[in-house]
Amino acid sequence: MQLASSGVVATPWRDDAKVMGLVGMAHASSHFSHLLLPLMFPVFMRDFGWSFSELGLLSTLFFVVSGTGQACAGFVVDRVGARPVLFISQLLFMAACSLAFMAESYAALMGVAVLAGLGNAPFHPVDFTILNQRVSSPRLGYAFSVHGLTGNLGWALAPVFFTLTTALWGWRHAFLASACVYALVLLVLVWNRAHLLTTTAQRLPASGAVPSDLAFMRLPVVWWCFGFFLLSTVTLAVVQNFAVPILKELHGVSLELASMTLTAYMLFGAFGMLVGGFVAARFPAMSDRVVAICMSCAAVLMALCASGLFGHLGTLWVLAATGFAVGVGGPSRDLMIKKATPKGATGRVYGLVYSGLDVGFALSPLVFGFFMDKGWYSATLLGAALVLLLSVGAALGVGRRTAVQT
Repeated sequence: MQLASSGVVATPWRDDAKVMGLVGMAHASSHFSHLLLPLMFPVFMRDFGWSFSELGLLSTLFFVVSGTGQACAGFVVDRVGARPVLFISQLLFMAACSLAFMAESYAALMGVAVLAGLGNAPFHPVDFTILNQRVSSPRLGYAFSVHGLTGNLGWALAPVFFTLTTALWGWRHAFLASACVYALVLLVLVWNRAHLLTTTAQRLPASGAVPSDLAFMRLPVVWWCFGFFLLSTVTLAVVQNFAVPILKELHGVSLELASMTLTAYMLFGAFGMLVGGFVAARFPAMSDRVVAICMSCAAVLMALCASGLFGHLGTLWVLAATGFAVGVGGPSRDLMIKKATPKGATGRVYGLVYSGLDVGFALSPLVFGFFMDKGWYSATLLGAALVLLLSVGAALGVGRRTAVQT
């Protein structure tokens, strides 16, 4: 069967759905890796006596490695194809979990963070290279919806998995069980490897002093895309890291209720991505404006959360609705990046652009952690809302420059 991007053979729905499912499963495993270490921080503090600062450094190390690796991984994906890189990522996750199972020192856990960060690094260039080449163009909106939805499900699965396995077998065997999960995912991917085959970019001779492989970095639209991801991720990181203590301090709600609100944010976001797939498929030419509208609505809702206007119960629902608004814009966001990507540079562009996610995750706690230490809880939410509004300008900037480019 020819690749969907060739336009010669119409791909049956079943084949497209299988590709979406395989890539979605892999993406869920990537998001699962984000929480491999953070979920065990209380256990590490109890067993090893490490501080929050020491443990927080492990997360920073993970995202620094992931972000740097992601920008580089796109070149590898374009050169050797997405499939072998995807398989190597699963092996790296297995190695990280195995090392965590045996860890007896802080240095060992730093090794876990590095291995997991390297495994996580290639996922966006890998995933989007496969989806853009293997899924029929009219169905890409649905494919991006499934991609975002499964990522959120990976985040949601990790706490449940580690809570149960730790309670049953202890934290070390919980990591061993997670290594088995990654091994199972790898077996499924290898078994269905024919659906993950991609073409590689042809190497062109360098023109002038700039190598052709780096020519895409001269396009302003690429850096506008990078800026959009950095800004929008800063807001997501605020919600993930600080929503629970903010709700507790501002509204006096219980830890359980605040945690349930964060879960609701993620679930509403997943449902929003499902809806957003139909929106992206219906309005593919307006992807930048769809993103701008969704992020504007989310920024207003988050500002309302900061105001406390609706009381504690109302604020919880408004924050969950914020997740829905962001989720609806997710598939259109991915379609927006696709339209801004030069032909033959998918892996490189997605690698650089989506490294903005890791930069945002790394920077947000540094800035807004200072706000939290000062007790500026409402200002933290309001600041996150303002940053999200800046991402609206970046999305519209992408749209304008894509129109000029095409």
